[in-house]
Amino acid sequence: MKSIEGIYRNGKVELLEAAPSGEGVRVIVTFLSGKGPVPLAQTGLSPEQAADLRARLKPFEEDWNHPGMEAYNDL
Repeated sequence: MKSIEGIYRNGKVELLEAAPSGEGVRVIVTFLSGKGPVPLAQTGLSPEQAADLRARLKPFEEDWNHPGMEAYNDL
């Protein structure tokens, strides 16, 4: 047995590392409680990639922080 962390987005599980090889391998998916930040080392991004992503998302910050947008936090 091997445990691999992942992130659930848009109805799919994205693994944070390569899965063991082999088709038809059974899996168990456990949804963890809490929504805290994910450590950078667990995202698969390098510090440079993370900085680039932050810079590209910066223009949206004002919209995300606009009053009333918290309604979307649990979606």
